[in-house]
Amino acid sequence: MTRFFDSDIFYAFRTSPVAVVSATVTVLMVLAAVFAPLIAPTNPFDPSSLNLMNGFTPPMEPNAFTGDSFLLGTDDQGRDVFSTILYGMRISLFVGVAAVLFAMVLGIFLGLLSGYVGGWTETIIMRAADVQLTFPSILVAMLIFGVAKGVTPVEYRDQMAIWVLILAIGLSDWVQFARVVRGATLVEKSKDYVAAARMIGRSPLTIMVRHILPNVLSPVLVIATISLALAIIAEATLSFLGVGAPPTQPSLGTLIRIGQGFLFSGEWWILFFPACTLLALALAVNLLGDWLRDALNPRLR
Repeated sequence: MTRFFDSDIFYAFRTSPVAVVSATVTVLMVLAAVFAPLIAPTNPFDPSSLNLMNGFTPPMEPNAFTGDSFLLGTDDQGRDVFSTILYGMRISLFVGVAAVLFAMVLGIFLGLLSGYVGGWTETIIMRAADVQLTFPSILVAMLIFGVAKGVTPVEYRDQMAIWVLILAIGLSDWVQFARVVRGATLVEKSKDYVAAARMIGRSPLTIMVRHILPNVLSPVLVIATISLALAIIAEATLSFLGVGAPPTQPSLGTLIRIGQGFLFSGEWWILFFPACTLLALALAVNLLGDWLRDALNPRLR
């Protein structure tokens, strides 16, 4: 631990106001989402805790019928907007992190395989990556989501919607991991330590996992951090379009879609606060990823 606090990375972090603020915001929002059941005044998705008479209550104003007041107001069903944001952020973060982990594992595996094995294996994987890059990732995610949801039995669609969403976003985002890992693998496999591992009889899988992989992880971590913000935005976009999280498990994108329907009728807070939360979360993670990319780049040290 002492070594970490004395390292160049930590020095660059504590001397960068943008990195400190973005990391603080990210950690606070993640903790708020994780401990949502303890922080939220009510469980907004428990029908027994809802009171329709509290619907459309403005922020910090008492309801005309019940006298109850809410920090960020309520939506059309009387749900506390602050509580819905905390619970919705849990879904958005879970989908984003799981989708990035899935894309990272798949991309690393295919990148290592294509870079180390080469030949037809490399050609097939890289041409598939090139084809996928010709389409916007959100369209690829929508296509995968539609196909996966179509083959899922009707009675399980709501239960499997979150996992299908993770699969769709992950499969649309593996290409950049694979391309970066392949390029780094091509460099690493020509070095002496890989030749020495071959000479002592190490298997190709062992060489890829135990020798090459640790040396190509630095750019992968940077891409993963930046991809997390993009995955959260992709989830919100899909949910906003109505093809993401189900209404029974609304994410920030679903809350924004619900609030958009009441924007022009005067209930601005139903859209405004979830949108600001999504913006702050995506911006903080993105700025943290940008700082990490610069900090791990030896040319900028």
